[in-house]
Amino acid sequence: MKKIYSVLVENRSGVLCKVAGLFSRRCFNIDSLAVGETDDSAVSCMTIVSSGNERTIEQIEKQLNKKLDVIKVRTFDETQSISRELMLVKVKYNKNTRREIMEICEVMKASIVDMSKNQMMIQVCDTPERTKLFLGMLSSISIVEVARTGTLALTKCAESDN
Repeated sequence: MKKIYSVLVENRSGVLCKVAGLFSRRCFNIDSLAVGETDDSAVSCMTIVSSGNERTIEQIEKQLNKKLDVIKVRTFDETQSISRELMLVKVKYNKNTRREIMEICEVMKASIVDMSKNQMMIQVCDTPERTKLFLGMLSSISIVEVARTGTLALTKCAESDN
């Protein structure tokens, strides 16, 4: 079972280390971790994706809530949220592969953001599953470097939300 934790924390040094330490000490796995300031510079949002059985998922939420620097923990699964991941991929190309790469980008709604004589950098902003699919489609081409943000997620909008 995979869960997404949206954790609002005080924006202070050492908070990330404390949260990561919690996962490490209890042997909980972190599939993805992304941290950034919210609209309030004193508060950061940590989006943590973790997997495990029901008991593990429950324990993670309880342990996060015990941390002093944690303001609020929200847990949701992939069906309750919209999630995205940003990925930059640098590939080598030649005249034989250039067209194929451009077609893959068009189909996957990816953008070529930089280019040289024999390399290009592609930007993808999509679901984690589609970014993985994109990498698979480029597997026959020479991938030079990949950078990914990790998953960012928010709960879906509800009609009662204002």
